[in-house]
Amino acid sequence: MQVALWPATGFWRHWLDYQALRSGVPVAVATASTESRLGVTAETASVAAWTGFRSFRIERKIVEDAAQSICSFYLVPEDGQALPPFLPGQFLTFRLDVPALGGANEQVIRCYSLSDAPRPDYYRVSIKRVTAPTGSDVPPGRSSNYFHDHVAIGSTLQVRAPGGHFHIDRGDTPVVLIGGGIGITPVLSMLNCCLVEQPGREVWLFYGVRNGHELVMRDHLEALADAHPNFHLCLCFSDPLPDDLAGRNNRHRGRVGVSLLRMQLPLKPYHYYICGPTPMMESLVAELADWGVPDARIHFEAFGPASIKRKSAQAAVAQTAEMAPGIMVTFAKSGKVLPWQAGASSLLDLAEANGIRVDSGCRAGGCGTCQTSIRSGEITYCQIPDFDPEPGNCLLCVCAPKTNVTLEA
Repeated sequence: MQVALWPATGFWRHWLDYQALRSGVPVAVATASTESRLGVTAETASVAAWTGFRSFRIERKIVEDAAQSICSFYLVPEDGQALPPFLPGQFLTFRLDVPALGGANEQVIRCYSLSDAPRPDYYRVSIKRVTAPTGSDVPPGRSSNYFHDHVAIGSTLQVRAPGGHFHIDRGDTPVVLIGGGIGITPVLSMLNCCLVEQPGREVWLFYGVRNGHELVMRDHLEALADAHPNFHLCLCFSDPLPDDLAGRNNRHRGRVGVSLLRMQLPLKPYHYYICGPTPMMESLVAELADWGVPDARIHFEAFGPASIKRKSAQAAVAQTAEMAPGIMVTFAKSGKVLPWQAGASSLLDLAEANGIRVDSGCRAGGCGTCQTSIRSGEITYCQIPDFDPEPGNCLLCVCAPKTNVTLEA
């Protein structure tokens, strides 16, 4: 399916803004020195995002943690052409041929955050192996284990261009980055880019893990903290090993929470960027709001079935249910007719809550994995999606029914 993630001109303008506003330089007079610190030149920055999927080769595969559960994969385009830049915090969408029962391969679509600053010659994703929970019938993560066990140096993968709403702002307001577990990956992209492109900007990173064995790129982070006086690193361990709290004074016992932020942060306005496990996200977003942080300054990324929604999005969905009570949703393939529930945050949530399997990826309207045909009726979007669905289709992860609706699912 050939669908562009952005119009080329819009992306080029956005990227120039991102580069030029680093130091208040007007877009029209942004210089080569503004763009070259990361190897991004006017020539490479003007490369438009490709459409559909593109073949990439794995150039490097590196284990990033002591537990050997997280690997970084460096991807270079097989066609040898320049890569378009992306906004730090965005993700890539992969189309994988994953081994299935019976020996046949099954196509799986998954999204993984980019974990480095934009470079002209490669993209990097860092992926944690998801194992089966102890004492549970839940299977291990198919795509993450596929990457770890089957994707090697020289392997080729089908990749859609970067997308996503979660990316660092381009101003000079101090920023607080918060990563929990493997949720550190988009935050790393933001951090690496910000320290190079905006070295004078105040940046805090609160990074929460169970113990030191799970830390990603520990040496890299501590080297950055030593080299950049405006960067403040706080490592939080919920179940620390004996040596985790020794040495530096930037290590803390416990989880990342607003109580720690209040103790560490000077009294000034910040932008907050959060990515991590759903319980941490739900808690932090609510606590920050209670602390008085404006909604516009709280930015978060949540992948997976328990993705959280902003209060504004929840209110929009609830208002839809109140304005048109009795809406029925028909899932044609599944043969199920369900009443729309005000508690559901999207049609995807309604489907999953009722045992209807729908492929999904980003759960934020960015990847197009959950695109579904509308047989009849109307839907409304809770937020503007990045991905442009084909006519007569909708993205179940970010929409709700406006009238009775029949879906091809």
